[in-house]
Amino acid sequence: MTVHDPILAAAQRARATIPDDVAMLRAAAELTRDLSTADARIYWPDMLASALIGWGALAGAILIDYVPLAIACGVVAMLALYRAASFIHELTHIRAGALPGFRAGWNLIVGIPLMIPSFLYEGVHTQHHARTRYGTAEDPEYLPLALMKPWSLPLFILVASLAPVGLILRFGVLTPLSLIIPPLRAKVVAELSALSINPAYRRRAPEGAFARMWAWQEAGACLFALALVGSVFLFGWKPLLVYMAIHSAMTVINQLRTLVAHLWENEGDPMTVTAQYLDSVNVPPPGSLPALWAPVGLRYHALHHLLPSVPYHNLAAAHRKLIATLDPQSPYHRGNYRGMMPLVGKIARSTMAAR
Repeated sequence: MTVHDPILAAAQRARATIPDDVAMLRAAAELTRDLSTADARIYWPDMLASALIGWGALAGAILIDYVPLAIACGVVAMLALYRAASFIHELTHIRAGALPGFRAGWNLIVGIPLMIPSFLYEGVHTQHHARTRYGTAEDPEYLPLALMKPWSLPLFILVASLAPVGLILRFGVLTPLSLIIPPLRAKVVAELSALSINPAYRRRAPEGAFARMWAWQEAGACLFALALVGSVFLFGWKPLLVYMAIHSAMTVINQLRTLVAHLWENEGDPMTVTAQYLDSVNVPPPGSLPALWAPVGLRYHALHHLLPSVPYHNLAAAHRKLIATLDPQSPYHRGNYRGMMPLVGKIARSTMAAR
């Protein structure tokens, strides 16, 4: 969608070219030098506990016949698996060799059983952080949602709710078919192999070590998708439907989080680092609910855009340092919000504005 109103277009360009705040950028770099090391003693227990609770609660939701208790198990499973799945974001930023075995472990325990192996995000998300790509047509994770039509937001959520069906089709049907139909394989790799929201994004074919990693992860997800379908013949429909309901709810929560991760007000202009920060969102304490809907450091999404190499367990400390150090007039304070609903309301109102 193009902004035709010259006043709105001029305002948009002004936001994109906000001069970089040197004091904020210098403080962010200097105050967090000791916070850039990923701690395996935090990553592994957090991921494993989240997965164990999630899969255990999922089993409870399937096996327990008492409906209220089964629903409670389903909610616990959704939240725990959502937290476990959110480590895919960390995988894209972890330095090579920093956490030996963590990528493979996460894929085997979480990524493949949820049909979201890390190759879908690795090599994609880093483009969202590229200085010259953020908010442009080349950004796989950006759309000017706040400038679109009102129906675009419900559609954005509806698509997420269908994710389990789409993933079963992607891995259970298209993966094996594409191996024997080369033109289909090219299309699957380019258009159906990235966790992105930009429909125009096209992915390059993988090469070298990444291609080998892609291959075993895709094979695992394919086998799991086929096993899910086959489980109907052995165990009936209930296990599959419960799994899909929990997976769908988890994906909807993540899509809502994505909806408020940015203000989505840019329409293709390259943005300064400060403008990118101000188009992004922190939801820091004292609110406690963001720890559930924006887990694994995602509540500090704007700060993450300033410091993408800081691991999730150090973002709260980095935030406290910056809040205590920066002048009250610093742009840093303007990136902090109170919760999800005010942000959803802001974007909804923006889509209803006349253009």
